Amino acid sequence: MTIDIARIRNVGFVGHGGVGKTSLVEAILFRNGMTSRLGRVDDGTATTDFDPEEVKRKISINIGVAHCDYRDHRFNFVDMPGFGDFIAEARAGLRVVEGAVLVVDAVAGVEVQTEKVSKFAQEYGLPRLVFVNRMDRERADFIRTLESIQRRLKGRFIPLHVPIGQETGFRGLVDVLRMKGYVLGDAPGKIEETDIPAELAETVQSAREKLVEAVAETDDDLLARYLEEGTLDEAVVIKALRAAIADGKLVPVILGSATKAIGVRSLLDIVIDSFPSPADRPPVEGTDPRTKEPVTRAASPKEPFSALVFKTLTDPHVGKLTLFRVFSGVVTGNSQVYNPARETRERVGQVALLQGREHKAVEALGAGEIGVVLKLRETLTGDTLCAENAPVSLPRIQFGEPAISFALQPKAKGDEDKISNALARLAEEDPTLRYHYDPETKQLLISGVGQLHIEVTLERMKRKFNAEVVLLPPRIPYKETVKGRAQVQGRHKKQTGGRGQFGDCWVEIEPLARGSGLEFVDKIFGGSIPRNFIPSVEKGVRARLERGVMAGYQVVDVRVTLYDGSYHSVDSSDIAFQLAGQIAAEKAVLEARPCLLEPVMDVEVTAPSAIAGDVIGDLNSRRGKIAGMEPGDESSVVRAQVPMAEMLNYEPHLRSMSGGRGSYSMEFSHYEELPGMLTEKVVAEAKKEKEARAAEKH
Repeated sequence: MTIDIARIRNVGFVGHGGVGKTSLVEAILFRNGMTSRLGRVDDGTATTDFDPEEVKRKISINIGVAHCDYRDHRFNFVDMPGFGDFIAEARAGLRVVEGAVLVVDAVAGVEVQTEKVSKFAQEYGLPRLVFVNRMDRERADFIRTLESIQRRLKGRFIPLHVPIGQETGFRGLVDVLRMKGYVLGDAPGKIEETDIPAELAETVQSAREKLVEAVAETDDDLLARYLEEGTLDEAVVIKALRAAIADGKLVPVILGSATKAIGVRSLLDIVIDSFPSPADRPPVEGTDPRTKEPVTRAASPKEPFSALVFKTLTDPHVGKLTLFRVFSGVVTGNSQVYNPARETRERVGQVALLQGREHKAVEALGAGEIGVVLKLRETLTGDTLCAENAPVSLPRIQFGEPAISFALQPKAKGDEDKISNALARLAEEDPTLRYHYDPETKQLLISGVGQLHIEVTLERMKRKFNAEVVLLPPRIPYKETVKGRAQVQGRHKKQTGGRGQFGDCWVEIEPLARGSGLEFVDKIFGGSIPRNFIPSVEKGVRARLERGVMAGYQVVDVRVTLYDGSYHSVDSSDIAFQLAGQIAAEKAVLEARPCLLEPVMDVEVTAPSAIAGDVIGDLNSRRGKIAGMEPGDESSVVRAQVPMAEMLNYEPHLRSMSGGRGSYSMEFSHYEELPGMLTEKVVAEAKKEKEARAAEKH
């Protein structure tokens, strides 16, 4: 039996890392009897932080999902990480909820990741609510925090609470909408209603007047009535406030303490009264995978089934867990669904509700519900599940591109296959993780959002798959080319007891435009080299240039012309001319003013406008060429072209320079010549590496 969709509230908890999002969800679960004791992040007992890495580091790394019932409503909570390296999880989680609770620390105020997730919520058109947490901490200050919220976040923020007590003396709040006080009782988590303390009467009355005024300004008719009468009835204020919050015209700010469960009931009441149910949202838009025509799915159990997968997890005991949000229709256990992205049917054995790591099997999940299905074979994060007779592809979740890369070296010889398998499985869980083998540098590269992201991935790889690696900085994929022309002879002659080996060729090398690759031209006339040996010369030339001549990097953007040579009727052979071609290629490069080419990246940096000048100066110091800048009130975008070699340590440097508020992306642009002094350094390092490898073999 699925629940009435109008009574569902899907809520995302977002904010900077360490502000108490997980503790707030824990307090709600405890307050509503879903847990027998108040779990703590520091003790590793929080419901939604159960991954061993989360317990060890005392931070959220994955999306956590939990549920509870309150006032005949079903709440589905999506608890999202707040650290920058895992912020993509917030983008995924906010895609499947109808409202966002921004948790802000009463001491620190708004921090950088809170700004980012608030923007995500606005992009998705979600109503927001700000919960100022940790009001019982030393130096907690609600007024200062409210100023920080109003200054750094976009929207009109209106406080609905006034604190009772300060810092360690904080014991409750006054709800200025209902004009009631709520204080901590004797039992843990027990909140008692009380009168408004006399010393707060003036403050509360002032807050009440500001609230009524703000609500009146959201509607022209209300404003006219307010100006005429000087006040508004409570029922009118409550109704108008609900509409203003749902439309995003006002963002309520409330306060409390998650560890003391203060403010929890107010939060749930506002969510019920002001956040939309799934039925209140517009139909979701998708595409028919067969016709490519747009289609919509309304949030109704009568519509064909459609759901979006927003997280994939691997549990060591039960296997693959697929977390999904049902947008339309109903899915039951022991049924079959269709995945249009993989063009495959998936067998649904059991559907369940999530409570952190625990899953409670249910008969069915209907439109608006969030749940989990076990052991789907091919479905990955971002995929749509739907009815095969009415297929739809919902828009995929947009994840950011990786910003940092490292090379991986197995700790134990022969572990390459084990490592590749582990990375493949981990990449299924985490769409922001990429890996590939670079044939040019002969390294296995792993790319992620930041260094912490990579470190957590490698610890998971060790724990889940017993695969250990050493992290190395990636090699830069330099290339070699020439700036001049040269004509050389490549001659291979070897005489042993029996048949000898003889191959002789003359080649000319010359530079080509960037991006031209390697061109081989046959200009043999008169049979100086028999036709059947010319492909052998080309094979030798290409093989030698592929390995590089100066520093072991591929030679590109050159034309090699074979124009003369000689042969022996008995001793010439395919292998002899291959070797002659290799000799000629090496000599030609060395005589034609060889040089190294380095990859140059298109870089886009977003940082606070106050440090835009510092960003530009820093990129210039990295041999960058500034291509443009888009100034903004709060943040600016700087575009530049910077050599890849100068960007390897950029991520931690930008974080330090911007106080964690900067981000960047980069992609390959082109190759250009490496300056002479740097070329000497790269060649010397390559020579040292080659000698080290030779020593290892001996």
